[in-house]
Amino acid sequence: MGNGVLNSFFYVVCAVLLHPGFLDSAQGRFISVNKPDPRNAAATARWLVAQNSWGVLNTISVDLGGAPFGNVVSFSDGQPNNGSGIPYFYLTTLDPTARNALKDERSSLTISEYPIGTCGKKDPENPSCAKITLTGKLKLIKADSEDAKFAQSALYAKHEEMKGWPKDHNFQFFKLEIEDIFLIDWFGGPKPLTVEQYMHPEKYQSAASN
Repeated sequence: MGNGVLNSFFYVVCAVLLHPGFLDSAQGRFISVNKPDPRNAAATARWLVAQNSWGVLNTISVDLGGAPFGNVVSFSDGQPNNGSGIPYFYLTTLDPTARNALKDERSSLTISEYPIGTCGKKDPENPSCAKITLTGKLKLIKADSEDAKFAQSALYAKHEEMKGWPKDHNFQFFKLEIEDIFLIDWFGGPKPLTVEQYMHPEKYQSAASN
């Protein structure tokens, strides 16, 4: 293979790797460096959830007298680059999180922009390194339902390893029914953001950019 061909191949590979829609196969998601304008809270919130594949899921502990219990968990809100905004989980009752949710559904999921890689050298607590907490009810999804099929498809697309997790560990699909949203994506405190705005960000795109 000549040097000219090798050089061309090198540039093609670099272009693919640096493309904003480059697929991170290890995480099963598309890395989008096109972070929304901080003024567009709805778009930023949805971008954060779609781009991430894990977060800290907090439940009310049945073993610790009702104390909050945070656990690092994997999640997905849909196919890569086509998220629904609703986080889905594949949890086992061998773990406290699922057991807690079956007793008390009150839960929250906290996600940071930092793992995406777009915060640079900023500290994760820097307000311009966005973070979001979705609070609501962690619901067990009925087996064999359409929602369960969607959850399986969404989770397996981003977490291929889940397909081989032990069947005798009682893994079940859950989803977070969102009731409140806490978002910080810039200086000046949390951004006002309703669940309606979060679920339908396209309706508020033009208003946010004015």
